[in-house]
Amino acid sequence: MPAKKIRTRTIERTEYKTYLKKATEFYETMLQAERMGRWNAVGLNAVHCAISACDALLVFYAGICSASDNHLAAIDLLLTSVKLPEVKSKSETLRKILVKKSLIEYENRDFIQKEAKEVLKLTERFYTWVTSKIK
Repeated sequence: MPAKKIRTRTIERTEYKTYLKKATEFYETMLQAERMGRWNAVGLNAVHCAISACDALLVFYAGICSASDNHLAAIDLLLTSVKLPEVKSKSETLRKILVKKSLIEYENRDFIQKEAKEVLKLTERFYTWVTSKIK
């Protein structure tokens, strides 16, 4: 069966800075939310940080970002468009972060401290890796 084509947008590579700025703002807000014990905010800012960081990396290396409604499509784009040795393991880290999005936003319960600390740690790893590859 042929691979499903992922919708993308072509973006000038210099625009990676816009996505990186967004990722940094979400990252810093995630850390502030942690200090305040706002676990839902930690989780959602972690997810948005990871999405923007992934977009920054895709724009920097490939001049594209996902136009899919499914955020998990960005993982496939990362695997096929960015040729770095660690991309497979970091894509798995990204997947672990992104699968939390629906739980945080739509389930009728709070995102608890343990979950928030876990996603924060994953996001720190992913964000730090991305920033080390594009600066």
